[in-house]
Amino acid sequence: MQQARPWLASYPQGVPAEIDVAEFPSIVSVLQSSLEKYRDRPAFSNLGKTLTYADVDRLSQQFAAYLLGELKLKKGDRVAIMMPNCLQYPIATFGVLRAGLTVVNTNPMYTARELKHQLSDSGASVLLVLDNFGSVVQEVLADTQVKQVITTGLGDMLGFPKGAIVNFVLRHVKKMVPDYDIDGAIRFRDALTLGQMHKLPDIAIDPQDLAFLQYTGGTTGVAKGAMLTHRNLVANMQQAAAWIGTNVKYGEETIITALPLYHIFALTANGLVFMKFGGHNHLITNPRDMPGFVKELKKVKFTAITGVNTLFNGLLNTPGFADIDFSRLHLTLGGGMAVQRAVAERWKQVTGCTLVEAYGLTETSPAACINPMDLAEYNGSIGLPIPSTDACLKDEDGNVVAEGTVGELCIKGPQVMRGYWNRPDETANVLDADGWLHTGDMAKMDEKGFFCIVDRKKDMILVSGFNVYPNEVEDVIAMMPGVLEVGAVGVPDEKSGEAVKVVIVRKDPKLTAEEVKAHARENLTGYKQPKYVEFRTELPKTNVGKILRRELREQTAKA
Repeated sequence: MQQARPWLASYPQGVPAEIDVAEFPSIVSVLQSSLEKYRDRPAFSNLGKTLTYADVDRLSQQFAAYLLGELKLKKGDRVAIMMPNCLQYPIATFGVLRAGLTVVNTNPMYTARELKHQLSDSGASVLLVLDNFGSVVQEVLADTQVKQVITTGLGDMLGFPKGAIVNFVLRHVKKMVPDYDIDGAIRFRDALTLGQMHKLPDIAIDPQDLAFLQYTGGTTGVAKGAMLTHRNLVANMQQAAAWIGTNVKYGEETIITALPLYHIFALTANGLVFMKFGGHNHLITNPRDMPGFVKELKKVKFTAITGVNTLFNGLLNTPGFADIDFSRLHLTLGGGMAVQRAVAERWKQVTGCTLVEAYGLTETSPAACINPMDLAEYNGSIGLPIPSTDACLKDEDGNVVAEGTVGELCIKGPQVMRGYWNRPDETANVLDADGWLHTGDMAKMDEKGFFCIVDRKKDMILVSGFNVYPNEVEDVIAMMPGVLEVGAVGVPDEKSGEAVKVVIVRKDPKLTAEEVKAHARENLTGYKQPKYVEFRTELPKTNVGKILRRELREQTAKA
């Protein structure tokens, strides 16, 4: 049996075992405390324009007053926000929360089918959308409960003439804004103006009120809305702040926000935790444009950056990245997918800053485990359970496994969601009677309390009865200098039931399948070695850059 919380002995100095969940009753109370404390500090920058904390205060109040005064929304109503990282996002999100309403974060890359499902499932009555995605909204609107659409252009908060130029170029030069026509839609700036005519009433927000309906689980079929309360998010803010707060200077941090804020990792880590720190979020609208991203990084004296493995790997392979001034960078946090050793080691070499891996899920708001911030170098683990968090490993029968044995990682803590929106059956599948969230991730724990993810339960490959974890295979193949990206999946095999297949995007066009197999033979035991090697120009990924193994498997099955 595991002893109680062995990880506490490995906690960095100054990190408490428990946090005070009751210090702030809601996200809004944390926000208001920062808005007062850091009024004149820059809060968000994007495309050359900066909003101070005072600007965010004024504009988010106007949006909240519009929603309540003009649209007459009632507490608990849902407002969908469909946009990439831009200045409108924090204004709208904080506005919705200040009005006592619930944010439904909506991926702007959704197809009409996915958007229709999310809007219908959430019952959102208002939708704020960037012009670029208006045509998709137009297609599905009639089949949803949305009563009011608010539209905005990427340049709308940038001031004149820059904003007008950005909007003109996107629409007429780059042709990135398909025509659309939505009856009764109102512009975001007009909504703010109307909001000025109403006084924002005092809204009593209960810690158990829903702050976000955060959709997840698209890989298992239909996306489900995780019900994240104000208490969940405040707890996670407090937990993460206690963990990384020993490494930050309040009111002095500048964080690069390249992952979209509609994704739970960036939302909490960048948007909320750094707002509590009085930090300056530098928003990157299109991080896929790596040369443009690197150009932007050269202009900013940043102290922190979050990302996923593919983002860090992409930056490291973009010309000019190594020439950036990293002298102020002291915090790099990787999550969302496994960080590969080759990427972490190269990141440290180029930037001088350790890439610290964290682990979380939408259902845990998201942080559950983080590595110590004073980590000298990448250690291959997801770190330690953060304050006020319990973790254990269970077998198929729900029994806790012995130390060093692989089991399903289960999490308990104040950051664990209330359940899935209108899906009691799905909730019962992941939340057991004792309040443990079953993550679906297979892990093991060492004697110091560090957890190591072995793989997703569903991604595990079974070769002749032996478990093969794709993460391990990918890690080994990624060590090859000629490999840019790699995904490992199981394919049917007559002899062994399943065999390992790797799909590779080459950095070196001369790299051969035989060289890959030779490298695997040196580093992996027989049954883990890839039997099949395929080269492609790109791998299927989620919007935040996580490799979609499920899609790789499906594509392989059809081939």
